[in-house]
Amino acid sequence: MRKAAADSRTKHKLLDAAEELMLSKGYTATAVDEVCAAAGLTKGSFFHYFEGKEHLGRLVADRFFSARKQQLLAAPFRQLKDPLDRLFGYLEFLIEMSRRAEAGKGCLLGTFVQELSDTHPKIRSVCAACFDEQASMLKRDLDLAKAKYAPRARWSTQSLAEHLIAVMQGAIIMAKAKQDRKAIEQNLVHFREYLKSVFGR
Repeated sequence: MRKAAADSRTKHKLLDAAEELMLSKGYTATAVDEVCAAAGLTKGSFFHYFEGKEHLGRLVADRFFSARKQQLLAAPFRQLKDPLDRLFGYLEFLIEMSRRAEAGKGCLLGTFVQELSDTHPKIRSVCAACFDEQASMLKRDLDLAKAKYAPRARWSTQSLAEHLIAVMQGAIIMAKAKQDRKAIEQNLVHFREYLKSVFGR
């Protein structure tokens, strides 16, 4: 396979098409031919950029997380000086995002993990790394907030960060089952109240 430009417009079209299809249908039900057809490109173009479908899946997962990470880092709440204010700002940001139509599509990482964790370890590994990075970002503010507001508390900031991710992923599953994305907001509001109690707010 020839080395292809990482920022090629053609490659991005294939990744866009794959992300849309895999969010809608899942990884297994999405064929390479469908991705090519949706992108308006040939199979030869596909294999110019990707070793195969699993390689595509790994890149789509990483790209999905990177886009949402950039969106998060650019959010106004990131400029707040107090770490606890940033944590509550993050929850408000997630709640606001849950009200948008695209929230109904779900999370590609969660979809991949549920579908592929036992059959595609390389894709599972990418998803796990993305969740780990998300937890690490949360843990930084939790560490600072705990030191400032709850220094004697015995709970783990790592565990609390992972709990929020679990709440979010579970809420997305509930929203899909009910066909009602309000389930995401409701669960995040519950977590917000829990976080208030943890910090004595």
